[in-house]
Amino acid sequence: MTTKKYRAALPQLGDTRLLTDGGLETTLIFHDGIDLPLFASFHVFRSVEEQRALRRYYERYARIALAQKTGFILDSATWRASRDWGDQLGYSAKELAAANHEAVAMLFDLRREFEADQPFVISGNMGPRGDGYAPETMMTAAESENYHARQVATLDEAGVDMISAITMTHAGEAAGIARACAKRAVPLALSFTVETDGHLPSGQPLGDAIREVDADTAHRPSYYMINCAHPDHFRDILDKGEDWTLRIRGIRANASRMSHAELDEADVLDDGNPAELGQDYANLQRVLPNLRVFGGCCGTDHRHVHSIGEACIHAPAA
Repeated sequence: MTTKKYRAALPQLGDTRLLTDGGLETTLIFHDGIDLPLFASFHVFRSVEEQRALRRYYERYARIALAQKTGFILDSATWRASRDWGDQLGYSAKELAAANHEAVAMLFDLRREFEADQPFVISGNMGPRGDGYAPETMMTAAESENYHARQVATLDEAGVDMISAITMTHAGEAAGIARACAKRAVPLALSFTVETDGHLPSGQPLGDAIREVDADTAHRPSYYMINCAHPDHFRDILDKGEDWTLRIRGIRANASRMSHAELDEADVLDDGNPAELGQDYANLQRVLPNLRVFGGCCGTDHRHVHSIGEACIHAPAA
């Protein structure tokens, strides 16, 4: 039985601080030696052995959360489990829906095993229709809603507490996902990625993108995050203390200071310095008073999230 246990009141919308995982795809590829065509982690559900590796990946993080006496957001391995990516990998619509359901079902098993006194929130993960580093085409909100509504519906039917749409590159696509989630009453964490100058890959300033999506007040996300960039790339724009920064409740940063273009060309994983990244997050809490969700993105693994948790989870409020 799948229950939407936290949908009515996500704990991270209050004062509860939660960990989440790190760079799923980079971990599976570089640490576990798994081939992920098109960076599509949902493809592991075609292999029993690769599914086991994915479960071990989650278990490692769940144990960190338990050790640090905090909750956890279980994010499904469905970042690229939408229609265009499924088509490229030869999935039928039925097979793609099944992969989304299998990915969420694994999270329910993990919650049953690990959740104790602290909440384990189940999140359906979604990504952009195109390249997460450089959008080939700019979508309107209507086009985006039409495209993403199917995966939103599938994840909702699978029983998720919320949806996390991460590595959003432009406001139009982000707004469309927000509309699709709002129409099914699914809480949404909407995460933009930024370049080294703190602007979206579309060139729009992050604050302007958040304000643009929020302007559609009937479909506002529950909160925003920043992902797939090093804190050095966006700290300066947060230091200004503008009102839109209060909408940011999550960070999933890269371990590497490299730009998206440099990461795209890299053959070797740049995993940075876990302790240093933890301190970077601690410093971000001083400019993001509502920061409640702490995880990683490309190049990060359990070591980074452990350090981030040690630095942030039980730190005094800003």
